Amino acid sequence: MRLGIALPIDFGAEPAGVQPEGDIISQGARAAEASGFDSVWFFDSIGRGRMALDPLMGAAVAAAATERIEVGLGILQVPLRHPVELANRVLTAQVVCGSRLLLGVGSGSTRGDFEAVGQRFEDRMTLLRDGLATMRRLWDGETVDGVNLAPSDAVRGGPSVLIGSWAGPRWIASAANDYDGWIASGFFSGYNTLKEGLDRYRAAGGKRAVVTNISLDLNAPTEFLRDTENAFHLRCAPPDAAVRLQRLPAGGFDDAVVVYRGGAPPDLAAIRALLP
Repeated sequence: MRLGIALPIDFGAEPAGVQPEGDIISQGARAAEASGFDSVWFFDSIGRGRMALDPLMGAAVAAAATERIEVGLGILQVPLRHPVELANRVLTAQVVCGSRLLLGVGSGSTRGDFEAVGQRFEDRMTLLRDGLATMRRLWDGETVDGVNLAPSDAVRGGPSVLIGSWAGPRWIASAANDYDGWIASGFFSGYNTLKEGLDRYRAAGGKRAVVTNISLDLNAPTEFLRDTENAFHLRCAPPDAAVRLQRLPAGGFDDAVVVYRGGAPPDLAAIRALLP
């Protein structure tokens, strides 16, 4: 199983008035690659009262700063953007990232994100379906409503697209039959729910299955060992975290993406060592 980590990574506060050298995206991506991680990932939110990095820009910067690791979005909320503009930005990111770009997409589940951009939360599923259809046609070089993005041969067809969804059958079946993978969130699902979704995905013929948004804090008290609020997490001592994490490849998952949520600077070597 491949192990990824979410960016940016907080390596600790700088002295007052002192800015870290370079940018946090490049630093984190290079550190993750040097520590043996297989991928770095970016999440997507807007208007929640904290600065959120644009995931496509983050992916491009991370790819430019590294050589081998994949760069993923887990997940990009398609309904928040106009599909033509988004399709063009994705192609730009693909030019930089090449085959290392993993475009995780989904409908979104936070009403405030939609209100921030003037979209109806209730329309998110339709916007996702129609937006993806438009984007894929544009990536293939088709003219859609008079628009043709004229993709070069290097990016024609667009990047690998993975569908982020719950364990429901509709989008899981689509992820298996029409796209390149399925992304499940450990933050919202316990192991049993994740495994139920994976079984449906494999039964439909799906290939790559990713569990993202796995909270990790190797210094957390051991009493947090059980899933909290039906979330699959690694907020426990390293030996326990290793056992929990290794349930995923044993259950048939291909990738795990951890999100460091500790208070001290992360020990990337210790995190990477959880998965041999």
